[in-house]
Amino acid sequence: MKAIEENARGPTLTLLRVKKHPVKLTALLYLREALLRERYERCPEFIRIAKEWGAKGREIEELLEDARRLPR
Repeated sequence: MKAIEENARGPTLTLLRVKKHPVKLTALLYLREALLRERYERCPEFIRIAKEWGAKGREIEELLEDARRLPR
């Protein structure tokens, strides 16, 4: 990811480092497993934890809209 920063000499282009916190990643993995196993009562807790540790809405939406989960 790139960002433009302002300094005394004008704008400069820098690279942003995206941190992937292990708690966030684990919560997203557990959310995915709960969805695949149709254990929907567990999903709100995993979503809350993932958001608390920095998960973006689009990361959660991608799991919720996964095409591999077909309605029965």
